[in-house]
Amino acid sequence: MNINRYPSFGVLLVDDEPAFLRSLSIVLERRGGINHIFQCQDSRDVMGIIARENIGLVLLDLTMPNVSGEVLLQQIVEEYPEIGVIIISGLNQLETAVHCIRLGAYDYFVKTTEEDRLIEGIKRAILMQEMRLENQELRRRFLTDTLEHPEAFSQIITEDKGMRSVFQYLESVAPSSQPVMICGESGVGKELIAKAIHALSNRSGSLISVNVAGLDDNVFADTLFGHHRGAFTGADKARAGLIEQAAGGTLFLDEIGDLSQASQVKLLRLLQEGEYYPLGSDRPKRLRARVVVATHQDLAQKQKDGDFRKDLYYRLKTHRVDIPPLRQRNDDIPLLLEHFLQEAANELGKNKPTIPKELPVLLANYNFPGNVRELRALAFDAMSQHRSRMLSMEVFRRVLAQDTAAPEPESHAEHMLFNPERPLPTLQEVGDLLVNEAMLRAQGNQSLASKLLGISQPALSKRLKKAQSL
Repeated sequence: MNINRYPSFGVLLVDDEPAFLRSLSIVLERRGGINHIFQCQDSRDVMGIIARENIGLVLLDLTMPNVSGEVLLQQIVEEYPEIGVIIISGLNQLETAVHCIRLGAYDYFVKTTEEDRLIEGIKRAILMQEMRLENQELRRRFLTDTLEHPEAFSQIITEDKGMRSVFQYLESVAPSSQPVMICGESGVGKELIAKAIHALSNRSGSLISVNVAGLDDNVFADTLFGHHRGAFTGADKARAGLIEQAAGGTLFLDEIGDLSQASQVKLLRLLQEGEYYPLGSDRPKRLRARVVVATHQDLAQKQKDGDFRKDLYYRLKTHRVDIPPLRQRNDDIPLLLEHFLQEAANELGKNKPTIPKELPVLLANYNFPGNVRELRALAFDAMSQHRSRMLSMEVFRRVLAQDTAAPEPESHAEHMLFNPERPLPTLQEVGDLLVNEAMLRAQGNQSLASKLLGISQPALSKRLKKAQSL
């Protein structure tokens, strides 16, 4: 199956009139962007084609020699209930239409029906079929707890169950042509998720990324749609837009929540019609890229407030994934820390140091407002200042000190010593935390730190030496 084509399954056209088959194929390709099409003029061949090919939708004429459309409809519904059937007949009879629907047809159109209505009906049926297939695939993956293409997520360092669920969902929706919305706080790795979606979709084109935050309407249109020569002052030559550059691939629009109202209208029209006009052109071009968007904002609230179009919001959220913040992925912190320290060591030409065992415990109780991006910056900063075998905790201590110096929240949960959403540390880990906190408050003065802890200075010194030797 070539999933570069739309839809991800074949559409079979069945009619005994060659001229109608040709004209319908052309309309579906040019107006609907549907080009995974099979044609059948002899109704006796239909069941054989369905058995051989990956057919998901059949457009079926009723009045044909040899095997009638009604008989074929009953055979398809009985033998292949997962395949959708749309009747396209020359008979404009309500009774016939109702009868076909009762037999299991998804919809009924008369051949004289206007093209727009016919294309929208077929697109609607394709969308329903794709959603059904995705739901089946998603259910299978969750039940078997498998990833078929783990290599697509190789750049994402995680052992979190929530992230694994995200990966399984992305695998199930990868063949779809519908948009994907990636939601998550700044720094959680939304662009890495977009790269994984592109890799999973196995598209022949490129992944083209653009941050749309701050783009005014004219710049947005020119960036995405491109322009013809002479379209505006200074346009001395034609330029292809990012949509054209992403043909056959993926167009990733980051920070979609910052898009202006005027640009939202243009994006909505692009997704609805599947076509666009380069600036200065009166000839439309087809959208041949999958659209993936990302935002750190609450688009549901923005559309309720009137800052984001409701119709665009529902177009974009056909497939939505929410990336959990780092503070909810406690087990990933040691993995990411090791990875970033090694990355920094390679870049700086140093050996990766030993990580103090209390450091992951300290970091596990930090809120990480900057998420994975912040942890990476801390690791690189610590590595740049590193001089001995054991990694210095000074960089991390400064950040934690700033965090504890912030005004305390009013809620009871946030007054607690440890994050209530995480497992309690062991007594040994609590002791290490208290020692580090005392040393931090005493600014490295062991005599003062021992008084804060209520233990002797030799006992504190012994504990510090033991920690450093590990």
